[in-house]
Amino acid sequence: MSTIAIADMQQTAAPVPRTRLRLTRRGRVVFTTLAAVPVLLCVGIAMLNGGQASAGDRAANVHFDTVTIQPGETLWQVAEDTAPNSDPRDFIQDVVSLNALNGSAVQAGQEISIPTQYEH
Repeated sequence: MSTIAIADMQQTAAPVPRTRLRLTRRGRVVFTTLAAVPVLLCVGIAMLNGGQASAGDRAANVHFDTVTIQPGETLWQVAEDTAPNSDPRDFIQDVVSLNALNGSAVQAGQEISIPTQYEH
């Protein structure tokens, strides 16, 4: 009898049908929204914090005078005349940075800005 009972159970047990997950239009909208919210949140936070990492909230307080380069004059000579008590290399570096020069070469007639900290 036990063999008949097992055979009956095998015949009555129907295979479980496999169903595919199908999303409706509304389900796709909800799924897309849930996926997009964290991405948009991260982008928004990055944009808000991006301004803090820039130059800062203080304005540069640099005052300067202008000097016209004479024929045959170099920045080293201008440094010795303008700031005799300062290191000429520091003076030249500050002048190059302030005037956005490519190097320390200057031409006659060129006007350059000199930081007022170097005035005698």
